[in-house]
Amino acid sequence: MCLATVYKTVKDTEEVVLKNVSKIYVEDGSVRLVDIMGAETVVEGSISFVDLANSIVKLSCPAV
Repeated sequence: MCLATVYKTVKDTEEVVLKNVSKIYVEDGSVRLVDIMGAETVVEGSISFVDLANSIVKLSCPAV
């Protein structure tokens, strides 16, 4: 099973959004993440980087 840790970057600051992500949906300016337990998190932004070998996904988010 391939699970990812998703990070978001806002103004050069990076933080973990969700670990053990099994599904990612890109929907009209936002990204919906689903972990292995079925919990969902929606983040405004877009995918900027994916490293499948190291299970890393990075999101670029607008400044709040």
